[in-house]
Amino acid sequence: MEFLLRTTIESDLEVFFLNQLDDESNQMAAFTSVDPSDKKTYIEKWTRLLNDETIHMKTIIYNDEIAGTVAKYEMDGESEITYWIGKRYWGRGIASKAVEAFLKLEKKRPIYGRAASDNTKSIRVLEKSGFVKIGSEMSFANARGKEIEEVIYRLD
Repeated sequence: MEFLLRTTIESDLEVFFLNQLDDESNQMAAFTSVDPSDKKTYIEKWTRLLNDETIHMKTIIYNDEIAGTVAKYEMDGESEITYWIGKRYWGRGIASKAVEAFLKLEKKRPIYGRAASDNTKSIRVLEKSGFVKIGSEMSFANARGKEIEEVIYRLD
């Protein structure tokens, strides 16, 4: 298995957009854009974010293909990690490997991670990487059209 993280380039956004169109992926992630099918808005947003100094984004390459993305962004002065793996790459440990490798590159701490409380796979990725659950809150999940419990993790 060939695995690496590389700097995200604008052409990667096309693959990221297609990955996030999957209904099952959206349901699992829960906290998605209002309209995942709006390609123009998606590409504009992520192109802008690629040029934001507070964002550290890497593209996940698996066997010479783009498998997903992992990134650190800042919200209200706090660093958070986010990741998305294309559905066809699920179940191969890629998310865990990507987060572990990314955390060696991204040194800012503390860093937070969040997941829908029923997204056991994402929670497992965070826990395997050393994140500790510090709480939960009810938040509106666009993909589900309702408020759901979101668990909050922290890595020091």
